Amino acid sequence: MEIKGKVHYVGVNNRNKPLFENLWPLPYGVSYNSYLIDDEMVALIDTVDVCYFEVYLKKIRSIIGDRPINYLIINHMEPDHSGSISLIKQYYPNIVIVGNKKTFEMVEGSYGIGGERYVVGEGDFLALGRHKLRFSLIPMVHWPETMVTFDETEGILFSGDAFGCFGALNGGVVDTNINTDIYWNEMVRYYSNIVGKYGAPVQKALQKLQNLKITAICSTHGPVWTEEIPRVVRIYDRLSRYEAEEGVVIAYGTMYGNTAEVAETIAEELSKQGIRNIVMHNVSHTHHSYIIADVFRYKGLIVGCPTYNTQMYPEMEALLSKLASREIKGRYMGVFGSFTWASAAVKKITEFNDKLKFEPVGNPIEMKHSMKSETYAQSKELAIAMAERLKADRK
Repeated sequence: MEIKGKVHYVGVNNRNKPLFENLWPLPYGVSYNSYLIDDEMVALIDTVDVCYFEVYLKKIRSIIGDRPINYLIINHMEPDHSGSISLIKQYYPNIVIVGNKKTFEMVEGSYGIGGERYVVGEGDFLALGRHKLRFSLIPMVHWPETMVTFDETEGILFSGDAFGCFGALNGGVVDTNINTDIYWNEMVRYYSNIVGKYGAPVQKALQKLQNLKITAICSTHGPVWTEEIPRVVRIYDRLSRYEAEEGVVIAYGTMYGNTAEVAETIAEELSKQGIRNIVMHNVSHTHHSYIIADVFRYKGLIVGCPTYNTQMYPEMEALLSKLASREIKGRYMGVFGSFTWASAAVKKITEFNDKLKFEPVGNPIEMKHSMKSETYAQSKELAIAMAERLKADRK
């Protein structure tokens, strides 16, 4: 598919993979995007998962026939984008690999490939004929070798994983030719779970790119963005600043329903207090990737679980560990828990907030055995405290 000016999409779709990185569900599949510039010199930008090499090669040859590929530009070295490097090198032995110093450390370590190379740094340049390419380094978005390639002739930004999202491409590739509805939530979930820890590097990358006259963003996952570029950039800007909407995520673990009753009571009171965005997640039923995405969306988080073997409920501990590794900022947290014969959940969650560094709100609730009038009152008080804290930000 030609995007514009002899820049072609040669990516592939994976509709069979259940989990991205064996962690994150893919209800709509995922695309592995690669691009081919057919100029006086031919350049291939990133590759695809090696499992799809046969169809990938067919796509390339349908455009250039038996002509050689002169350059392979590697923006990002994760295997879903670099996995076909060795085979491309076999079919095009004289290809020049383009990357930065850290790129080639990984090329050698992962694939043991030698041959001619072009090591680029910030602002370096490559002319293909009509197309003029400029390189910019964006380390830790979200690996240390990541960079972007800007086609100054067409205004196309080949952005690697930046501005990407989950979801295979259904027929069309460019946002103007497809219904993009499914990709917006998947973009938030992708960013939250894959890139989320690296807000500061993303902000630096956005600053580098802000003066470019970008007409299309060609990332390695998801649609080619053209008319939706402002929206895409706003999403990445907001998420990387850890900005959030008014709302509360209630994440709870429950074994026999008692802790869930506390969560329901808190939610009801939050609604009475005028909080409209309330999302509830049973941590044993909702995949953590969706909960993490919602924590990126909303300012308030209330978590609770039963004590389990004198520790925190395992699924809650797993969720909080994942949240802590993303270093989310500017959130408010309330805590509740339950026990029958040994109290530990509330203490463990409270201690875990030393890692999260969220602002504590209200008094923790510790329920013994089951809901009583005192627990109902405490649940409402915690909800009111969270609602008041959120409303204070309206001023």
